Amino acid sequence: MGSTEIIFIFVIYLLLFGAKGIPSLAKTMGEGIRHFRSATDDIQREILKGTNDIKSDFKKATDLRSQPSSSAKHSSKGNEGDSGENKKSASNNESTEKDTHK
Repeated sequence: MGSTEIIFIFVIYLLLFGAKGIPSLAKTMGEGIRHFRSATDDIQREILKGTNDIKSDFKKATDLRSQPSSSAKHSSKGNEGDSGENKKSASNNESTEKDTHK
């Protein structure tokens, strides 16, 4: 709304309710603005809370992922070098060949 519209509405209000209605208009407008601001703050708080929850969940997940588990330590020790990887791929190829010949 532009300033011209606001002045026009104010003049119409003065004509309808007179000068005695100005304090009640100002009070009503103040309450409306205060209610609007509190609603805006509540919405902003909810959005920030949601993003903080997502950030904390993501941080927990990355912390758990970065911690080495005991099974990961054992499997990495048994597969050192190329020979361990070659044995795995050879056994996978054998099982695939058996499945295709059935």
